[in-house]
Amino acid sequence: MQPSRLKASIIITILFLWQILSSLHIIPHYKIPSPWEVVLSIKTLTTIGLPQGYRLPTHILESLYRVFCGFSIAIVIAVPLGILMGWSKIARETLTPLVEIIRPIPPLAWIPIAIFWFGIGIKSAAFIIFLGSFFPILLSTVSGVLSVDTILIEASLTLGAKRSDIYKKVLIPGATPSIYTGLRIGMGIAWMTLIAAELTGVKSGYGLGYMIMVARDIQRPDHIIAGMIIIGVTGYALDSCLRVLERRVLRWR
Repeated sequence: MQPSRLKASIIITILFLWQILSSLHIIPHYKIPSPWEVVLSIKTLTTIGLPQGYRLPTHILESLYRVFCGFSIAIVIAVPLGILMGWSKIARETLTPLVEIIRPIPPLAWIPIAIFWFGIGIKSAAFIIFLGSFFPILLSTVSGVLSVDTILIEASLTLGAKRSDIYKKVLIPGATPSIYTGLRIGMGIAWMTLIAAELTGVKSGYGLGYMIMVARDIQRPDHIIAGMIIIGVTGYALDSCLRVLERRVLRWR
């Protein structure tokens, strides 16, 4: 059986068993709604919205926008800094202690201070997402640069290559696979962090995390499960996009 068919078969089997157990009341509806109820909930969220008028597509787009802002800032800062730390021993030894002190602090622990600094809105959300994705990208970039064969660097210097040429033609291409690994990990953490950040509240009234919080307040487990599934599917789609981009950029590998 092909991998794609096997994946589809597993998902269908799980949904079928879930529906059967719900129909037999083995799984209580008030705790875990049936798949059919979740499907109807997704339809309701799409057409009517939660809160009413705040429809699902806009919730998704708002969450994606927040992720894009924070994730883009993390890439712009983490990749060049990672290349510098990988190339320069002085920079690496100077910055590593600071990185290792801040890195263990969970992004969620920054939420109170982020709200204090930026208020509730896109700035605080982007800051939290930035923190969540910055360190995986940074460390993967440093690791990628350090993994580049020193013989290639020495050969380039022997042939008269400039420092800028070594960056562009040796270090960056050699570190790119590791950078993409960091991007995927960073995106996953950014997406999870965003949802948690939205649970604290949003100004616009849009966001998947905020939608789930509203569903909790009105005691609608079907909407909560539907929101969780949408979050998972969207996160999978984001990772798939990065994998497709990785395959196109790294065709030479």
